[in-house]
Amino acid sequence: MPNGFLPISKQDLIADGIDRPDFVYVSGDAYVDHSSFGTAIICRLLQSRGYSVALICQPDWRDPKSVQIYGEPRLGFLVSSGNMDSMVNHYTVAKKRRHQDTYSPGGVIGKRPDYAVIVYCNLIRQTYKRTPIIIGGIEASLRRLSHYDYWSDKVRRSILLDSGADLISYGMGEHSIPEIADALASGLDIRDITYIDGTVYKTRDEENIYDAIRLPDFEQVRSDKRQYACSFAIQHENTDPFQAKRIYEAYDGKLFVVQNPPAKPLTTQEMDDVYALPFMRAYHPSYEKDGGIPALSEIKFSLTSNRGCFGDCNFCALTFHEGRIVQARSHKSILEEAKTCLKDPDFKGYIHDVGGPTAEFRRPACDKQLTKGACKNRRCLYPQPCPNLKVDHSDYLSLLRKLRALPGVKKVFVRSGFRFDYLLADKDRTFLRELCEYHVSGQLRVAPEHISDNVLSKMGKPSVNVYNAFCREFEKMNEKLGKDQYIVPYLMSSHPGSTMKDAIALAEYIRDLGYMPEQVQDFYPTPGTISTCMYYTGLDPTTMRGGDPSTMQKVYVPRDPHEKAMQRALIQYRDPKNYTLVKEALLREGRGDLIGFGDKFLIPPREPRRATDSLSPRGISDSRKSQKSRGSQTAHDSRKPRGNSGKSGSSGRRSGPKKH
Repeated sequence: MPNGFLPISKQDLIADGIDRPDFVYVSGDAYVDHSSFGTAIICRLLQSRGYSVALICQPDWRDPKSVQIYGEPRLGFLVSSGNMDSMVNHYTVAKKRRHQDTYSPGGVIGKRPDYAVIVYCNLIRQTYKRTPIIIGGIEASLRRLSHYDYWSDKVRRSILLDSGADLISYGMGEHSIPEIADALASGLDIRDITYIDGTVYKTRDEENIYDAIRLPDFEQVRSDKRQYACSFAIQHENTDPFQAKRIYEAYDGKLFVVQNPPAKPLTTQEMDDVYALPFMRAYHPSYEKDGGIPALSEIKFSLTSNRGCFGDCNFCALTFHEGRIVQARSHKSILEEAKTCLKDPDFKGYIHDVGGPTAEFRRPACDKQLTKGACKNRRCLYPQPCPNLKVDHSDYLSLLRKLRALPGVKKVFVRSGFRFDYLLADKDRTFLRELCEYHVSGQLRVAPEHISDNVLSKMGKPSVNVYNAFCREFEKMNEKLGKDQYIVPYLMSSHPGSTMKDAIALAEYIRDLGYMPEQVQDFYPTPGTISTCMYYTGLDPTTMRGGDPSTMQKVYVPRDPHEKAMQRALIQYRDPKNYTLVKEALLREGRGDLIGFGDKFLIPPREPRRATDSLSPRGISDSRKSQKSRGSQTAHDSRKPRGNSGKSGSSGRRSGPKKH
């Protein structure tokens, strides 16, 4: 590695003195050698175990030669769409093409195909008929069994079948990938690697599938939504590495796709070892001429503290991908990475984030999870915190104190999502005080998502009363500190369960706050979430009792694009562009009482003549003043799309300041 990076061309391979790589890694992302990128972690991990790896990043999927640049690898191909599902990367929730791909050079869109994993694998198979192909990453992980595909609006087969790959490494691959590599290196045929946790394989021999639960057949889940929801419920119950059973589904009664239990969580030492691998912490120099890789700037000076999340929100795929058991790095490991940041000439003294899926989670939810795993039919925070929940911010607080004490560090921000219900459950307000005093830059992003308890219950989120209580605590603390800081709420429209009545209630809530959110997230049905199952089936899989699909409760789902547009417009009712939609929604629901002049109304009777006219009698410019007088009424998560911190990671979806 003359320049420190892994090979991305035949010339690089020759320069490294390698005739034939053990593995060729094909990725839908450009090459960024940083620990927030799954491709970099897997390749560096294999390298640390003595295997040679060469990368093919964003190959031309129309040309079979693009995956032949190294010839046939000694052990196999590894294939991933990159840090994001390629369909989410390409399309908005309205199924419109996005204009930028932050994981491509210069942010240019179109460097990868739709359904990238399938396309890349089929491209490889055109030339290499029997070479082992192992797929992984978020796209393969969440499509490992039959799944509803929002973009085609149909139930698709396991990606293992459509891609022609031999094996899926699902979830975080630090345990499964080295095991697969060692098995292949020992001479074992890929078809015989059926025993590794965290993998999915295919077989025609049902008799050899032992100690397993058979899911409804693919033909059943494709034709019967209740069977689909039943299958999903069983899958969701088997996501814990300590309790999960092997599960499998049949295709035409002849072919079986088998999911082994998830891999065990990483220990602190194992996580430290992963993050100590020799990452260059930069994108490959060949991309400099194109403007670099925009995604790196978001995380270059952020520190991953943990993985996993026991929040278990219904619209989040973390349970299926990282699991509910929190794994954390040691303080020493994180401080060493911070010191590396200090040496970077681009570092200006600001650590942008310290966290993961949920910033302040630094240990499993309870002692039981360390040996027995997460409860199958009970959640840690919903509908109320479990009595066994260990609520303690002291370790995270200690870490933040050490980081902000480093010479050269001006500010340490907390920008990962954090759970306000977990914070409120902590009777000691020291963390809240130091969060407000040192780690908020005027705005604190929090995710209530909605204010209707009807909708929140379908999201797996706490009651709005909990959120309101947090806002009061935040306001009181800032008043004590003499700080003028805002809460930025993340709000979601059109989630399953959300009726027009709920959407109007949210608009009234926003009215009473005196501001309009600048961004709103429409619910996006992606594989691997309970909410997506609800969206497709109209049934709540968490309500199934005794394995009986008939016990599942029905859920209202706003699917009509026009209704979804109205629900979204209600959240931003002051925007003149939304006037017609808001008025239609109010009249349709018999809420003409909200049309008029004055503080209690949402819109005036007539559309403003000029596009710049405010729809609010107060006017948008008065919002901060009104918030000041209404402070006590305040109403306030991947996942920036994740690399390995999920920042759920990762990522600002919506914003709009709430001033106290």
